[in-house]
Amino acid sequence: EEAKTTEELGFDGVWLAEHHFDGNCCYVDPITFASAILASTEKISVGFAVAQLSLHHPIALAEQMSLLDNIAKGRLIVGVGRGTAYNIYEYEGYGINAEEAQERYQEAEEIMLKAWTGEDGFSHEGKFWQVNGPALRPRPFTHPHPMTLRAASSEYGATELAKRGLPFLMNVQTDEQTIARFQVYKEVMSEAGFSDEHIAKCMSESWVWRNIYVGESDTEADRTGTANFISMIDHRAATRERIAAEQGKQITKSNPVYRDPKIGLLAGTSSTVAERLHNLASVGIGGVMIQFHLGPMEREVSKASMHRFAEHVLPKISNFST
Repeated sequence: EEAKTTEELGFDGVWLAEHHFDGNCCYVDPITFASAILASTEKISVGFAVAQLSLHHPIALAEQMSLLDNIAKGRLIVGVGRGTAYNIYEYEGYGINAEEAQERYQEAEEIMLKAWTGEDGFSHEGKFWQVNGPALRPRPFTHPHPMTLRAASSEYGATELAKRGLPFLMNVQTDEQTIARFQVYKEVMSEAGFSDEHIAKCMSESWVWRNIYVGESDTEADRTGTANFISMIDHRAATRERIAAEQGKQITKSNPVYRDPKIGLLAGTSSTVAERLHNLASVGIGGVMIQFHLGPMEREVSKASMHRFAEHVLPKISNFST
């Protein structure tokens, strides 16, 4: 229903996360759910923010994404990342060592690209996978492969992608941090020899994530948005904290920036929200991924927020994809 509403209201796409065991994603498997959304819509893109590559066999994932790309007829955005930086139980539940996640991610991405583009087959000899197969079927609808965006939650990750001349997906940060990081990103890309045109293209294909609630007044928006945001954050932290207490296992503590509603949440009237987003859009970032439904928020409340955004904010930020 949310995806259909999104298309009706004129948004550009729907983004699906991937989380396991804690209820953060009620659909659990974003690939299966993406097929349902694509079959129920006609115009919007469907993207992953992100598919946790370290939890998947790369050939199986390449086949699934290629099939989705054909169903989507080019409306697919394959957002990839190593996997969660916080929830160790997601790795344990899949029998994966969390310390291997980054290496698995890098190797899986390489294999997927080989499988998508190998007209006569593909082969790979790596640390985690040794594969040798004929050409992938079905072939991707989009050539040479579906649009693929990588997640980067740190400045190091963003600059490494800049050196490769690639766009990226950015997690929740302050506006100041976001603007500063993209400035560094552009500088590194320029130093690596990429043209102004290529840099602008990468900027236009990069997205940032924001939790947003558009209310009838700033006071009401702050009250409603903050209560639901805090409830959502507390729920997400509960399983991590239980595992840490019972087993003494954790990866990193939750991002303090994200947990602070004054930073992790953008709540206000349509004018307040539009002003904040306009500051981001002026940097040249292509799009903003918006989470409207915050934790236990009633469906009608989040739907009203979406409508206010579509009717009063979207017209003011036309240089953004949403």
